[in-house]
Amino acid sequence: MERVDAVQRQEGFTLIEVLVALTIVAVAMAAAVRATGLMTQGNGLLRDKALALLAAQGRLAELRLEASAKPGVRQFECDQGRLRLRCEQRIAQTQGGLLEVSLQVFDRQREGPALARLQTLIAVGLPGIRR
Repeated sequence: MERVDAVQRQEGFTLIEVLVALTIVAVAMAAAVRATGLMTQGNGLLRDKALALLAAQGRLAELRLEASAKPGVRQFECDQGRLRLRCEQRIAQTQGGLLEVSLQVFDRQREGPALARLQTLIAVGLPGIRR
């Protein structure tokens, strides 16, 4: 009888309980690692979009300073640091002597939608505007 009492008084977890607990912890950690990876990827995309917007804004500033912008479509490289970008510029003449400028910036290393888009009107050659 003493032996039966000793077995019944043992405390602790069974092997099955420990394995179930480890499985739950492993699944939770895998979810946390995946969430961290997605956040890092999202931050990289936001950085690329910000740099693409800077490239587009820089090109618009150049066009405003140039007195010789001509209507048409032009594609050119507009890299920002290590990010390889391709800019697509469309200029169209509007009524009233304004130029409608549309700029799109794409990643040269990956196919996909534009990282940045800007559209504006530029006054070129209007009386009273000096260059």
